[in-house]
Amino acid sequence: MTVSSKNQLVVVTGASTGMGAATARELARQGFHVLAGVRRDSDGEAVRFDGVEPVILDITRPDHIAALVARVDDDERPLHALVNNAGIPGASPVELTPLDQWRQLFEVNLFGHVAVTQALLPALRRGKGRVVNVSSMNGKISMAGYGPYAGTKFALEAVSDALRQELAPQGVRVVVVEPGGVQTELAARGTSAVHTAVGELTPAQEGLYGPLLKALPSHIAAFTKSGVTSAHAAERIAKAVTDRKPRIRYTIGRDAGMLIPLARFLPDRVLDRVLGAILRPHFPRP
Repeated sequence: MTVSSKNQLVVVTGASTGMGAATARELARQGFHVLAGVRRDSDGEAVRFDGVEPVILDITRPDHIAALVARVDDDERPLHALVNNAGIPGASPVELTPLDQWRQLFEVNLFGHVAVTQALLPALRRGKGRVVNVSSMNGKISMAGYGPYAGTKFALEAVSDALRQELAPQGVRVVVVEPGGVQTELAARGTSAVHTAVGELTPAQEGLYGPLLKALPSHIAAFTKSGVTSAHAAERIAKAVTDRKPRIRYTIGRDAGMLIPLARFLPDRVLDRVLGAILRPHFPRP
């Protein structure tokens, strides 16, 4: 069974493109009024749809979050869900990733979500709503070259677990969505950043990490190409929003559905070999 969408609000962050834009449209098609967070006016025009209202929202800016809260509080319709979808990629070896890049990743992929959630919890309590955190398969599985990004998603999973237990007595549900490969523009941005990093390696770094960095763009491209469409991912996220008794976690895609259970049951060293075998074909030939 699903909840009624009539006269209810949903906030979707990171709705300029990809899964976020598709989710905003899917929820609007189901009857919700969606406040779609975008970073530029031009993005807002691109995502505008019947039932989709673009709002300027950089989740790292307190003034943008305050404006969003004011918009929600001024509306008579209850807030049914906050979909924390905004995010940035970050494929790079742990040693080579500058600390300011680590901080930026956590600022967007974790702290921004916490800030928006904190600000909207009073409205969610009034509406007996739910928080839907879009994590990743990398929130359960980390492999060479994905440590910084996976670190943010592992942290989001932990925060979600604590938040779920804290808010359950208050009537607010917390749901996690874990996508695998999804055909979005995010992957292209991540690949471009890796190519830039390859060009900036010192000779010593090239010897240590050159093959891995050259493998990552190929792996990202293949992972994305074999993934589900944004529309399919949006339908899955919409289920997390509308199921009357939602699951604690939803996976998206066959890869996430297979690898996440494996990570739970396989010994760590065996899992390392499995993940290494997935990445190995993308290394440059000698």
